[in-house]
Amino acid sequence: MKRIQQHFEESAQLAQQLLGDKAFLEAMQQGAELLVEALGSGHKILTCGNGGSMCDAMHMAEELSGKYREDRPPFAALAMSDASALTCIGNDYGFDQVFSRQTQALGKPGDVLVCISTSGNSQNVLQAARKAKELGMHVLSLTGNGGGALGDLADIDVSVPWSGFADRIQEVHIRCIHSWIDAIEHELA
Repeated sequence: MKRIQQHFEESAQLAQQLLGDKAFLEAMQQGAELLVEALGSGHKILTCGNGGSMCDAMHMAEELSGKYREDRPPFAALAMSDASALTCIGNDYGFDQVFSRQTQALGKPGDVLVCISTSGNSQNVLQAARKAKELGMHVLSLTGNGGGALGDLADIDVSVPWSGFADRIQEVHIRCIHSWIDAIEHELA
């Protein structure tokens, strides 16, 4: 029982810390404004990540194209998570290109690529971000502990200041995603 309580306490402490982190909150606001502007202008959102971050990327896309809280028209959003595309590209071009090839195929100037990586150093996510920039897309990243190389590359980086296990970073990432989708629904629905 004590171990379970410690998990909840640690998570709550991080959430409380973030409420007082002006840079974090400003980056969150900038991310919300970017997403609202892009979707409001008819652009789309592409998302990517590995492992648990892929699940977060899928969650974001499905709540945009489906529904979060409000019954409203769908927003153009796609997680680059199709197993056949990932394995085809991975087999033919290498795992580092599984997201960049899809970004090249699907992305247009003004679209937003949301890159999710707790370390900020996943090579396939970095290559997707670079390709998005080449295409004139915006790059919004969710990272942890300083942002890594992705934080430097992104137009806007929301980095969770946590050096412990990645699960705490992932918990904050899903809160960020829900916060952004709430802002989108409030502004555009």
